[in-house]
Amino acid sequence: MYEVEQKFHVADPTALELQLVTLAARFREPVDQLDRYFAHPCRDFVKTDEALRLRREGEAVALTWKGPRIDSSTKTRRELELGLAATPPLPGGPRGGQATLDQWTDLLEALGFRRVRDVTKRRHPARVLWHGTEVEVALDSVVGLGDFVELEVLAAANEVTLATACITSLARELGCHEPEQRSYLELMVAAGR
Repeated sequence: MYEVEQKFHVADPTALELQLVTLAARFREPVDQLDRYFAHPCRDFVKTDEALRLRREGEAVALTWKGPRIDSSTKTRRELELGLAATPPLPGGPRGGQATLDQWTDLLEALGFRRVRDVTKRRHPARVLWHGTEVEVALDSVVGLGDFVELEVLAAANEVTLATACITSLARELGCHEPEQRSYLELMVAAGR
């Protein structure tokens, strides 16, 4: 599957949320996410345009690899995500999702991966049906960066063009005109955070 995504800075997240409600967006409860990014021991992910991260959302932890972008107008890339089973806490250590995150971090570092940076955000997820396609919407408040909206569709290789047209059209409807091509990690590095 390919992740077809566009992201935009948001000046007024409350107004954008109201606009999405008028489009019949179905909001879910906000969640706190911690994304921990890693550098590969043998290749430069900056040069190969890849990413490896652990994401903790509540008690759930997932390991995600993102491949190189294949489209310049969106952030379209192959994505593999694996949910990780909860691991028992070490004596006197953290519990739940934090224990799983810490133990997987230890494993990756033991294999030669280097922890690069954590990105923390509050995400208010929603789904909206747009031109017959379910679009995942995320209103993100990213610590140190501000507010953003992400529009995303997961698509098979032969559906990428249609998915791109769909999210580009929804972005225009929402008044979002200048997509941010950099990831939150890239924005934090550029800002020196």
